[in-house]
Amino acid sequence: MDQKIDQRLLFPTAVPDRVILNLTEKPETSVAVNWRTETSITQGTVQWAEATAGPEFQKKIHSLTATTEFLSVQNGDVVIEANYHAARLDSLAPGQTYVYRVGSGDHWSEWFQFHTPKPKESLSFLYFGDAQNNLKSMWSRVVREAYRKMPEVDFMLHAGDLINRSNEDIEWGEWFYAGSFIHATVPTMMTPGNHEYAKGVILSPQWKKQFNLPANGPKGLEETCYQINYANLKVISLDAEQIDESKMFADAQAQWLDSILTHDPRPWTVLTLHYPFFSTNPKRDNAKLREQFKPIVDKHKIDLVLQGHDHAYGRGSVTNTLTTTKTREKISSTVYVVSVSGPKMYDVSDDPWMERRAQNTQLFQLLTLKGNEIVYEAFTANGELYDSFVLKKDKSGHNTIVNKIPKMPERLTKE
Repeated sequence: MDQKIDQRLLFPTAVPDRVILNLTEKPETSVAVNWRTETSITQGTVQWAEATAGPEFQKKIHSLTATTEFLSVQNGDVVIEANYHAARLDSLAPGQTYVYRVGSGDHWSEWFQFHTPKPKESLSFLYFGDAQNNLKSMWSRVVREAYRKMPEVDFMLHAGDLINRSNEDIEWGEWFYAGSFIHATVPTMMTPGNHEYAKGVILSPQWKKQFNLPANGPKGLEETCYQINYANLKVISLDAEQIDESKMFADAQAQWLDSILTHDPRPWTVLTLHYPFFSTNPKRDNAKLREQFKPIVDKHKIDLVLQGHDHAYGRGSVTNTLTTTKTREKISSTVYVVSVSGPKMYDVSDDPWMERRAQNTQLFQLLTLKGNEIVYEAFTANGELYDSFVLKKDKSGHNTIVNKIPKMPERLTKE
């Protein structure tokens, strides 16, 4: 958190703030929206329409009443009370551009614009590791540079630890401030990290109020463990903290993950969770996570695992080890990534699983799916390309990785 609290980021007014789009389980035809107001605003509305080249879209506006929930949180001596509003726009047309605004009475947001993707065409998304600290002052440049470089992405993915202290509302205010209108125009998914939990078991009270994520995972883990289904891509969030804290929830997530990947027709699968299967930190090793979940990753040949937590950068492909009687079966590899987008930094190890590593470097990643290829690019906070590869899938589902690593100054990498 920045040293001096900006009161404007803390207390809501009648005018909507913290407006955000979230992915639904069917993002080609629906989107979820959330926002916050002061408690005098007891009802919220979403107005939306197909976008036009001029203001004539206002002649064909649809309206949808939101659900409203009250939340009171105490940060030190300060109590913040707010109403949080949530709605979901369904039956949207794939490949269409829409406008929307949120509010009620005389108090409305500006008109925002977003796009729905077309099924089985190219997709692109931004991936951020931990933001966590100094969100307004030092993380803001990363998310804004990412959007400046790639404004046409279909969604953004956050791999946990969006903030540092789970119930500190000012930190959530700074996170929303840093992303500003980007949060309201690019649909987002996020997986919780350990800093979204208090004492390992109490989820941030703001999480389910200010986000509107799918509730299609195991019972008790709604909006933290869930799946997103595009026509050609499945994206899965696991709740890593509850894997670490609860055997019951760990077993439930393992069983659920195996079940949703069995007989799934989509050619590409991306898994995100906060704790890494393979750590970049020389003092960390998540052996229990790896023991229980890597066999499932291997069995279903998950393509990419996107993680956070270790506050450094590491990327490598690890061969799937399968127990099989089909001796001629081609064994594929899964690419594991650990990344950090905020300013808090740790040392990076020399573990051989990493083909590319960096320390003391804020990064963001762009991933683009085109047919049988995923193009991966990692950029530093100042927009330099640091790492790149192409993941190619053959007709049998076997992946080949083609590295396109650029030459970079030695100060960024520990080889």
